Amino acid sequence: MLKRFEFVLVATVVCLTFTATEVPAQSTPSPAPPTSAAKPAATPPNVGAAVAVAPDFVVGPEDVLGILFWRETDMSGDVTVRPDGRITLPLLGDLQAEGLRPDVLRDEIQKAATKYLTDPNVTVVVRTINSRKVFITGEVMMPGPFPLTGPRTVMQLIWLAGGLAEYAKSEDIQILRGTKAFKFNYKDVAKGKKLEQNILLQPGDTVVVP
Repeated sequence: MLKRFEFVLVATVVCLTFTATEVPAQSTPSPAPPTSAAKPAATPPNVGAAVAVAPDFVVGPEDVLGILFWRETDMSGDVTVRPDGRITLPLLGDLQAEGLRPDVLRDEIQKAATKYLTDPNVTVVVRTINSRKVFITGEVMMPGPFPLTGPRTVMQLIWLAGGLAEYAKSEDIQILRGTKAFKFNYKDVAKGKKLEQNILLQPGDTVVVP
């Protein structure tokens, strides 16, 4: 009887041990995900490449502008100001651009867009300035038109044109502005004399190097 009792006891212990090893361990439950994720703050559109403009800059024909509507990609894009001074935008049609500062043009576009959009947000950037040009002709290495993207003197324009040619009459240079003409003596200015001749150029000026 003792041996039979010992056999039953050992069998019971083995069975209990086997059962214990088969029970999977309970893992710690993962925390529940938040019911709502925080939305990222809205950011304005990437304006991309733009040129710096002077505070008094006004848009003119052939200027390239970037018109960017926030969250309205179908209405955004680059436009070139036509010879008549107007631009054409999707939905809005033709708008006057010539003679307006970029911020004023932005306000005009936003006003026109309120017919189709709720609280439109518009950015106007200047991609390329083609309307403001100065010209240099005669005895320089590279005569022709040059964009006037910022303050520029006669001496700087001559440098941009590659300098004077070998037989240039450097003492008899003239700057033509409408019906006016200004004299420019390259030799004097190069020596630091009579610097008042080295005037700031205005759009449409022509430097003549005989």
